[in-house]
Amino acid sequence: MKIALLTTDNRENFREYDKTEPYFGTAAGALLQGMAELPQVEVHVVSCTQERMLSPAKLAANVWYHSLVVPKIGWLRTGYQGCIRAVRKKLRETQPDIVHAHGTERDCGLSGIFSGFANVLTIHGNMRLIAKVNRAKPFSYQWLAARLEKLTLPRAGGVVCLSKYTQDAVQDLARRTWVVPNAVDSTFFGVRPAASEAPLILCVGHVCQRKNQQQFVRAIDPIAASRGLQVLFLGDAPRHDPYCAEFFQMLQVRPWCTYGGLAERTQLRDYLSRTTLLALPSVEDNCPMAVLEAMAASVPVVAAKVGGLPDLIEHEVNGLFCDPGDLSSIRTAVDRLILDSKFRQELAARAKRIALDRYHPKTVAERHLAVYREVLRTDS
Repeated sequence: MKIALLTTDNRENFREYDKTEPYFGTAAGALLQGMAELPQVEVHVVSCTQERMLSPAKLAANVWYHSLVVPKIGWLRTGYQGCIRAVRKKLRETQPDIVHAHGTERDCGLSGIFSGFANVLTIHGNMRLIAKVNRAKPFSYQWLAARLEKLTLPRAGGVVCLSKYTQDAVQDLARRTWVVPNAVDSTFFGVRPAASEAPLILCVGHVCQRKNQQQFVRAIDPIAASRGLQVLFLGDAPRHDPYCAEFFQMLQVRPWCTYGGLAERTQLRDYLSRTTLLALPSVEDNCPMAVLEAMAASVPVVAAKVGGLPDLIEHEVNGLFCDPGDLSSIRTAVDRLILDSKFRQELAARAKRIALDRYHPKTVAERHLAVYREVLRTDS
């Protein structure tokens, strides 16, 4: 089977045009790891960029890479028309059996539906729901992305949903749906715990109202000193954003809180090896990679019972739930894991077993193959 996988090269996202190796979102990158273990498939990764970059022709024995240069005018301001045309031209050359587009946040979803080939679309972030939660202003990036998502979903050959939460959200628009979770980069399964002087709580995610970091800080305030806690926040946090500005003001008077910026995968694995627990107090989330990576690394999780998280966590089996709007609920869940080391270790061990069974790259890649076969069988 020949597969075209449309995804964003993060060198374009971060304007790192001097780098010679492409790298992708954590979910797409892990899926490609799994595809590389399936010799029966031929995968062509296609990404658009605004500047020419040096890139390898192949990423693995059965995985090719195509970087397409599209001038700035061909991006969001024209509804990604330049990207759509460039991708369609490349796909006519490669002649895939099926096109798998990743995400509705940028150009990939639109390029997939207008490719002229059988296609499926994976939703990573529910842009319509994210725009609503963040109260996106008209004509802002999130506002536009939400509208492009609504255009894209009905035209896709099918939508791969990371959780039942997303499946419910797209059911009325999508032609058909499947629930297939993200894969986890295989290196996270090899993380080994290291000694830490004080309990360390890791909170991973862009600093924003949706991720709810301010509420988490307020919840932990009463116990931080007595428990000797340290909280490390990782993720993008533009200081001009009002929510982020208030977040940094809160951190200035709380020495037990640290902001570490965006972390590369090697850094995140190192942090996880020293982490007591991962906290995710979001008010909306789909299938956050931070939770899956923590499970793979044997780190217990406290998470809000929202969105797709009930698909990932079973309360008191492989994690603990809390109410993201209730300070006492967040604090109680965190305190329980900090104080009860035996319970914490039991949760972590079960989480690791579940992650190996459900989220290993090869397992998730094989589930995608089953989806592709169904589309090709029913659409032929």
